[in-house]
Amino acid sequence: MPAWIAEARSLSLLSVLLSCLAIVGPAEDGAAQTSDLVSTNALRVCADPANHPMSSKDETGFENHLADLIGEKLELPVEYTWYPMATGFIRNTLRVKKCDVVIGYAQGHELVLNTNHYLTSVYALIVPKGSDLADVEMLSDPALSDRRIGIIAGTPPAAHMARNGLIAKSKPYQLVVDRRHDSPATEMLSDLAAGEIDAAILWGPLGGPLVKQDFPEMEVIPLIREELPPRLFYRITMGVRQGEKVWQRQLNSLIRRNQDEINRLLADAGVPLISDLGTEVMDLDN
Repeated sequence: MPAWIAEARSLSLLSVLLSCLAIVGPAEDGAAQTSDLVSTNALRVCADPANHPMSSKDETGFENHLADLIGEKLELPVEYTWYPMATGFIRNTLRVKKCDVVIGYAQGHELVLNTNHYLTSVYALIVPKGSDLADVEMLSDPALSDRRIGIIAGTPPAAHMARNGLIAKSKPYQLVVDRRHDSPATEMLSDLAAGEIDAAILWGPLGGPLVKQDFPEMEVIPLIREELPPRLFYRITMGVRQGEKVWQRQLNSLIRRNQDEINRLLADAGVPLISDLGTEVMDLDN
């Protein structure tokens, strides 16, 4: 859920949606009946039109490409309902049945029914290639003690920075902005390129693709060594309406059968992929 890890308000679960979960064929079959509320004519995706590099109205984000892959497997065209990923996103899209799936949603939030996760990633330290910080793996490393580090205010790594005395010299960037006009992540990496900060910390699926596309002179270091809370890795799922168990199972089956292809799509986009327990960086070449 973009700013991805921003807290969503808990809502009580929806009432059981009629009696529309009868299965007339295997859930694994792309033609299997799902709930009457799920379109059988298109893969209807709820998405933010200005959340580059994840989703964008020109459909160049990696979540757009993932939606294309899912639509291809289901033999359905992809249709979008665009809405900013902010307060009211689920209420004004998925819950009012304008669309049937959110491609990227953090595991465990009650606003949606989560599929099985298809992605585990982590916050990353980003530094110039060849920098004397290129060997840093933890925010407790003394090499960071006198450096100015960019951080999105209110995100989990800020707590680690505070614990290690790094906040005083840090440069904060806003979490909540109108992303049609502002991109804190891109601004942060531009400041890093200009030497205004010494390092940047970003959510991996945000920072990794931006570095690959626009800042190839930088290095992305997944922060998988941190042991104290809050955790810095998260499992990302697809989100469907509460009660849509048949649709959830159909997507679960699709994810399971196509995980290797999904992994390759994400890795090609620059997303740092890690193990489910957050302890190892995945190497798809081995």
